[in-house]
Amino acid sequence: MISALLTCFERKQARERREYLYRRALLLRDGEITEKRHKLREALASGKPLSADIANDKTLRRDYQYDESADKDTETLLDLDDEYAQLSGVVDSRVLVTTSRNPSTRLGAFAKEIRLLLPTAVRLNRGNLILPDLVQSAKSAGLTDIVLLHEHRGTPTALTLSHLPWGPTISFSLHNVVLRHDIPGSVRGTVSESYPHLIFDGFTTRLGQRVVRILKHIFPPREPITSKNKVGNRVVSFVNRDDSIEVRHHVFVRTGYDSVELAEVGPRMTMRVFEIRGGTLEEKGDSEWHLTQYTRTAKKKNYL
Repeated sequence: MISALLTCFERKQARERREYLYRRALLLRDGEITEKRHKLREALASGKPLSADIANDKTLRRDYQYDESADKDTETLLDLDDEYAQLSGVVDSRVLVTTSRNPSTRLGAFAKEIRLLLPTAVRLNRGNLILPDLVQSAKSAGLTDIVLLHEHRGTPTALTLSHLPWGPTISFSLHNVVLRHDIPGSVRGTVSESYPHLIFDGFTTRLGQRVVRILKHIFPPREPITSKNKVGNRVVSFVNRDDSIEVRHHVFVRTGYDSVELAEVGPRMTMRVFEIRGGTLEEKGDSEWHLTQYTRTAKKKNYL
């Protein structure tokens, strides 16, 4: 009986994954067509010659007069990320925070602070769980994301964030990690677990907006600070400077009509993206973007 139920569940998971991959393929195809139409429109407006891929696409040029009026609606539709369509603004995210096997005391303390940073997260001692069992348990519990922390000789060095049930998975390297008790003048005592306000600054490219979309969905939605309802007093900021994301966590107190006073809570760290791929932690999905040895050879070029 149990084996039959497991077989039905596995078939359901496989069917849902095939449906997701099919929708994703259609989205990528529509995005490619929209980009070609955009290039065609710019070429016609400026009088420049068409590129070879557009000039040889007779179907695109024939259907352009019918598709021109639908360009704006299509581009708006493509901004909707199918991976987060059922989560964004509808339900609160539920994040599982865990570590690599046999974590040090410092990594365990860092995992607790990441759990406090995410108000709807839960922390799990990894034990001897392997990645497929960990992901399957998180899916069965209805969790939306997994945060996996790595270390090297007691120093946190990497953070992997995987969205459930089908991805994407993004990996960051961690630098200059400072725990809350090591920050000079940081706030002591109990950490507020109110829903934080989020600040994203410096993410200007499509890759940067992709990173913002992934990061903001591990936090529950929060009313704006101008709302008449009572709002939390926490702020989490992600500031991009030369592809290095500075993460800060503050609490604030209103000191006047248009002024506030900030106090840093922690943790403090710098994150750098080195891979975005499809699939979950245990899967080797298609790579959307990854850092190579030639990626940052141009010093003045920023990717986020």
